[in-house]
Amino acid sequence: MIDFDGYRPNVGIVICNDKGQVLWAKRYGQNSWQFPQGGINDNETPEQAMFRELFEEVGLTRKDVRVLYASKHWLRYKLPKRLLRHDSKPMCIGQKQRWFLLQLVGDAKNINMQCSKTPEFDGWRWVSFWYPVRQVVSFKKRFIVKP
Repeated sequence: MIDFDGYRPNVGIVICNDKGQVLWAKRYGQNSWQFPQGGINDNETPEQAMFRELFEEVGLTRKDVRVLYASKHWLRYKLPKRLLRHDSKPMCIGQKQRWFLLQLVGDAKNINMQCSKTPEFDGWRWVSFWYPVRQVVSFKKRFIVKP
């Protein structure tokens, strides 16, 4: 689903443990890392999409986490021109996201990147809270480090 302005509605998920570290996930078959995220279906609220993506991408359920924060407004970023798919209609020019900060209250052993027919990730690790800020792709950096 692409909105009238060309943005794809999406949720981003930051999962922290009791040591203040965050889950950093490795993209399937690549050497790139990111937070779990995914699109919002037409019939979903951002929170419903977050719990669906949480299970599909990380294997965790509602009982495994506690929601600490949910962004109230859409945060938008544009894709670089080289990543635009000019042949798709409607054309997606970027993403608008609602972000969720979750506390892992269940066991980390429940994390399973293989809960989907087409896994997005093939590995994960705990990293310091600020580590992702230094690692995120350049076009998302201003978006992630929003003042």
